[in-house]
Amino acid sequence: MTSTAAVPTPASPGEPAAPSAPAEPAEQAERLLSRRHLPVAVGIIALVTLGAFENRAVISIMPTATRALDGLAWFGAANAASMVTFMVAVVVAGRWVDRAGARTVLLAGLATFAAAQLVTAAAPSMGVFLLGRGLSGVAEGLIDVSTLVFAARALPEHLRAKVFATFAAAWILPSLLGPGAAGAAEALVGWRLVFLLPTLLLVPALLLLLPALRRDNVRQDDGLATRAADASQSGQPLAPAVGLASAVALLSVGGPLAFDGGDHRVAGLVALAVGGVALAVTIRSALPPGTLTVAPGIPAVVALRTLLVVAFGGIGGYLPLMLDVTHDVGPALAGISLSVTGVFWALGSAVHSLDAVQRRLDAAARVRLGLALIALGGVGPLLIALGVLQLVPGLVGWALAATGMGLSSPSLATEIFTLAPPHEQGQATAASQIGASLGSALTTAGGGALIAARADTLDGGVFALLIGISIAAAATALALTHRLRA
Repeated sequence: MTSTAAVPTPASPGEPAAPSAPAEPAEQAERLLSRRHLPVAVGIIALVTLGAFENRAVISIMPTATRALDGLAWFGAANAASMVTFMVAVVVAGRWVDRAGARTVLLAGLATFAAAQLVTAAAPSMGVFLLGRGLSGVAEGLIDVSTLVFAARALPEHLRAKVFATFAAAWILPSLLGPGAAGAAEALVGWRLVFLLPTLLLVPALLLLLPALRRDNVRQDDGLATRAADASQSGQPLAPAVGLASAVALLSVGGPLAFDGGDHRVAGLVALAVGGVALAVTIRSALPPGTLTVAPGIPAVVALRTLLVVAFGGIGGYLPLMLDVTHDVGPALAGISLSVTGVFWALGSAVHSLDAVQRRLDAAARVRLGLALIALGGVGPLLIALGVLQLVPGLVGWALAATGMGLSSPSLATEIFTLAPPHEQGQATAASQIGASLGSALTTAGGGALIAARADTLDGGVFALLIGISIAAAATALALTHRLRA
């Protein structure tokens, strides 16, 4: 890796922790919160917490913001905008990380994040709002890939499950406070403040991350720089990702244009047709070979990650809007579902990181258990949408699904780094993120078109259909988990 961003390799048992630091016992040096690993853990947790606050607050306020800009029909496109740009950004980030290291990519992502929040907060129209959401996807792609690779290269393999568990734990406080903060900010000042608040957290998060980034300036060993440079020249091409993102963009925009009852119905139908053809043409080349047939290894990880996001995100992404429509609640109360998501996702991830679980259940078994919980737990929101259950008992089911996501998601994340050689980890991570983003974007594009068509008569039946599709995706993925390993 030709990098300004590298972390010293953890010492072997009996070796000193670092040339400039006092020696530590081997068992202490290999703990996540030991002196060696603490700067990395603290910095990454701060960054994940920042992203979590932004995510929870934005999801909670999105129905209010789109209504204020007279763009409820564009709700799905507003969610999909960040995913479209994300798919391109992760490919760029994967090649960039393998060539230049995580530090440069991460700092670029943080700067783009600040710009995206400012543009979205100042948006005078739905068009500018969509632009801001698109910039947010670029920032997320750069930050996600660089953070994951940074963590994988900075920590020994047996600590990766533990740090991914802290990722989920870092979402607990934002999930509890983010929706309420969004509701309070909207009530006191307006929805625009919600997009500005995360920028206030950017400076302290960066200050906490700096010690780890400085340490990341040190290593360039074992010929990694040369191999990474070679890999970045022959790695994942950008053109298929751009084509795939363009296809999803056309599908996301085509739905509202075709079904919102305006004067652009023909243009919307054309966009849907062209987007569908472009998707069929580009999807195979944008994903690792064998993904569509769920070939064992990395292709199966990418395929299952895609289905996992369709299953879980297809429910969670619409829960706040569904609760707003079916129970007439505001951003703060609608955000309760996000609080449940964060707390129980963290619980599932903590279970995943337990040594006993890691020893007794392989990745396929953990993913299988998680998907079963998602399929079962998704019945709760389904019954809320149909009016069979009230909010509290329905969200108990959603808590079960979130626990399943906590088991499945880190299992697939760690499996990528187990299967990919070090100089290809950036590209493998990018491929996994493209799959996840594709699943999420197609879910929001399809759901957005349905919402646009029923914008004036939205009811629980629309959301029940979306949730039913997500449960079916979980069942499909459950049947394919045996393909994770050859």
